[in-house]
Amino acid sequence: MARDLYEILGVPRGASQDEIKAAYRRLARQHHPDVNPNNAEAEEQFKEIGSAYNVLSDPDKRARYDQTGSVDDVPQDPFMSGSMAINDIFDMFFGGMGGQSSRGPRTAANGEDLQVRLNLTLKDILEQTEREIKINRRAGCPDCNGTGVEGGGQPDRCQQCGGSGVIARMQQTFIGSVRTQTTCPVCQGTGTIIKNPCAKCRGAKRIQETATLSVTVPAGVDDGSTMRVPGKGNDGVGGGRPGDLYVALNVAEDPRFEREGQELHAAYEVTYAQAALGDEISIQGLDETYAVDLPHGTQPDDVLSVRHGGLPPLHGGRRGNLHIHVRVVVPKKLSDEQKELILKLAHAGGEPAPKGDKGGLLGGLFKKKH
Repeated sequence: MARDLYEILGVPRGASQDEIKAAYRRLARQHHPDVNPNNAEAEEQFKEIGSAYNVLSDPDKRARYDQTGSVDDVPQDPFMSGSMAINDIFDMFFGGMGGQSSRGPRTAANGEDLQVRLNLTLKDILEQTEREIKINRRAGCPDCNGTGVEGGGQPDRCQQCGGSGVIARMQQTFIGSVRTQTTCPVCQGTGTIIKNPCAKCRGAKRIQETATLSVTVPAGVDDGSTMRVPGKGNDGVGGGRPGDLYVALNVAEDPRFEREGQELHAAYEVTYAQAALGDEISIQGLDETYAVDLPHGTQPDDVLSVRHGGLPPLHGGRRGNLHIHVRVVVPKKLSDEQKELILKLAHAGGEPAPKGDKGGLLGGLFKKKH
């Protein structure tokens, strides 16, 4: 069942036209979608309020509704129907705030931000480093000093809007005369016209250039981090401030290491003999080679650590450690002599005799004698 129109506007059935108009304006502002962005319920309420006011604001429509209690036979004004453009009402109430500027000419515009990517290696970030990067940016035109006028002169005032950047007009609406403002279509809101455009920038006030900048990358940066370089984006227009440059850092992975913050992890393969008897192994780090003692009796997946062989914290400091994960390599192919020696080792250590691969040397040696 459809809701009562008086209930929608929150007025009694005997309400005057002024009371209905005041209630509508209050509710329309409260539930306007621009005031309630991404709120589907508010948008539906706004349309419902508009439809109710469409009927109750017209004496003939209101009388027919009061007689029948239904809006089915009441002719609808398309201007106030539920499908009306939402910004129309907002513009009438707020003088163009629903999308049109009423603050005068737009003489200044800030420059846009830019982003570039800088590729680095783990070795690069061991210390603070300076890098040169090239960027394509929009710079103020040097020939016209950013005015867009040949020779650096000033633009002419727009005759259409008188330099205000907006066109004001009075509009007769269902609530009376309303003053509206729209962006001037001639000057696009700037309030000025360039009659003699600069030959270099063609009146755009900026030109495209390739600039080379030096940036300082701190030690220990993480992959995916971003540095902000203030004022190195596109130049502004008409006195607007320049944009910023954002440098996205791509720290490449090193196949020899796995990074965990400041710590580095690496796998190192040793033989059974090395693990059992101990040895001195040579580990290639990021920037130097380390001689590391492999203790006798080292087990698979034991971890040896090299102090300060990792990465520094952000902006420098004592480096993390390099952790060596030991992998004991078991040979896949053995000569008969090697098999016999391994067997003797097992006997000497009191180990259970391995069965070996059937039919091989070990299989023959351990075959039961009858």
